[in-house]
Amino acid sequence: MHRLFLLISAILLIGPTAQAEPNFWRYEFPKNDFSNSTIDLLEITTVISRDQISAVHDVEYLAVGKETTIPDREPVLTVEIPGAAPRAFPIRYLMFHEIANDTVGGVPIAVTYCPLCNTGMVFDRRVDGQTLSFGVSGKLRHSNLIMYDLETETFWQQAVGDGVVGQFAGKKLTQLPAWMESWAEFKDRNPDGMVMRAPTRAAPYGQNPYGGYDSLDRPYAQFYNGEDPPYDIPALMRVVRVGDRAWTLDRLQKEAPVKEAGVIISWADGQASAMDTRRIADGRNVGTIRVKDAASGKDLPHDVMFAFAFHAFWPDGTWMLSE
Repeated sequence: MHRLFLLISAILLIGPTAQAEPNFWRYEFPKNDFSNSTIDLLEITTVISRDQISAVHDVEYLAVGKETTIPDREPVLTVEIPGAAPRAFPIRYLMFHEIANDTVGGVPIAVTYCPLCNTGMVFDRRVDGQTLSFGVSGKLRHSNLIMYDLETETFWQQAVGDGVVGQFAGKKLTQLPAWMESWAEFKDRNPDGMVMRAPTRAAPYGQNPYGGYDSLDRPYAQFYNGEDPPYDIPALMRVVRVGDRAWTLDRLQKEAPVKEAGVIISWADGQASAMDTRRIADGRNVGTIRVKDAASGKDLPHDVMFAFAFHAFWPDGTWMLSE
């Protein structure tokens, strides 16, 4: 896995290994039906080979009180499912694995993170009565992770949860409520919670191979050649996406809690950006977002993503720039 860190660094210097190669993909993914697609295959970039970034299929946990290696400011992706102890999935592990398949409270879930879009999303793994397991295809579209399921090898676009190439093209995964917060926030709120144990693979966990990424003017040109966001919004500005609406982080830092469009969005100080400094714990403060339904008070599925990714996948989406 340390070789992967070096490989990522090399790719950023010299560019991706190949552009769209559907003829080769038929050998790499022999079960996938590439004739069934909802996207232009030429939009896909091959970066590394299938499973070179290894998804986790054997998640193990520690009790919160026994985890002593994660710095307080580091981000974790929190999952709370009725009937099970709250779970924290540290971004330090997802940075190098991108997907963790597990079952929590009887619900089969895929915990996913795409560093280049900052999209941390949790999905129900059940589709049409079948429980799927997900891996990393080694491909990107609009700089976003393309997952594949091991059962049919359908390609899935992580930012939207859509099947895009293969048997399940046109299907949509159900996104579950989850949020990024600091490790300190999680353990203070959930002293009886559980945290994902470090996978048994050699990797520089706690490091960010994309140092300085979210301070760039634009995402890496090797992986994204789309439009900039409108209204002079910086491409690497974080935005909170709920459905097809987006609120910029700078607005929320000034005005939160914001109550509009049927949701309440809060912001709290203390979470480090995973995509800033080489050492994740040293990243600048981006804070923690929570999104709740204004009527019921329940947590809502959402994402905190980079603005260019929202514009790429929701080109007709609504930018919530003011009340």
